[in-house]
Amino acid sequence: MKIGIISFAHMHAYSYAQALKNIDGVELAGIADDNEQRGRQYAEHFGTMYVGNYEDLLKLDIDAVIVTSENSHHREHVVAAAKAGKHVLCEKPLATTAQDGQEMIDACLENGVLLQTAFPVRFHPAVIRAKQLIDEGKIGRVLAMKGTNHGQNPGGWFIDPAFSGGGAVLDHTVHVVDLMRWFMNTEVKEVYAEIGNLISETPIDDCGILSLEFENGVYATLDCSWSRNKAFPTWGDVTLEIVGTEGNISIDAFNQKLHLYSNEQGYKHKYWGDDMDQGLIADFVASVRDGKKEAFITGEDGLRAVEVAIAAYHSAQVCAPVAIRSTKEAVGTC
Repeated sequence: MKIGIISFAHMHAYSYAQALKNIDGVELAGIADDNEQRGRQYAEHFGTMYVGNYEDLLKLDIDAVIVTSENSHHREHVVAAAKAGKHVLCEKPLATTAQDGQEMIDACLENGVLLQTAFPVRFHPAVIRAKQLIDEGKIGRVLAMKGTNHGQNPGGWFIDPAFSGGGAVLDHTVHVVDLMRWFMNTEVKEVYAEIGNLISETPIDDCGILSLEFENGVYATLDCSWSRNKAFPTWGDVTLEIVGTEGNISIDAFNQKLHLYSNEQGYKHKYWGDDMDQGLIADFVASVRDGKKEAFITGEDGLRAVEVAIAAYHSAQVCAPVAIRSTKEAVGTC
């Protein structure tokens, strides 16, 4: 199987490329990047060819592409890949608008190719086990959830809305909302959000607290802030507290680590845990290889998560709860 990568703008492109190299029978066939220096650097590092633009990459004899470009370019790159008959794994957030996300889904459906959204946290063993326990009824009926996805401000194009589509709320809401939806097989009904620029000097949202109501009556909260400073030993976290009628589940997806205290080296944080990105890429490769009609994490999954983030921004503007995909316009006064 031959797979190409469109853009190394997103930092996850590196780990996805490494994951491809770890799978027998899979070739990283080329890297397209409009930043020639960056594209050539990573093409040389991974032992593949640099292709100047994505159109030329899509003309190659490849089976699929991984899109890790700036968020605002996802629609352009995914639609072009679909029309070229290439299966697609697209970095999250799937798109910066619901319309773009739907166009991407439609293009892949019309051209008979898979569209998978990159939500690697679904492949963490603790997350998988939590899903099993919920499905088996081990904690009874789910009543409420509390989630966090803290991180560092990535800088660069992430803090330019023209490329990112939004700040921390768009960047970090989608991961945890996807897990909540997946755990309960239900959709978010309504969002209330408070969003601010409280930490960084850049005028973009770096803090957000979301309150979610699901269609099954479950309530959840999510802290999706860029609140980790440069001195913090990890980039961030993904945690979930799930409260049920018969028990609770606590998840800390990045807690597989060692704390090293050395007189010579000071404090060091050593992560030894599972590689979620490898699980994501292996699943995508298997889906393409097996000719599956639908990806494990679909474009629809990606779109539903984006809709929640968009509703959160709207809620913060009007200071009122906002219904998802409602024909009624929320109004309020801050």
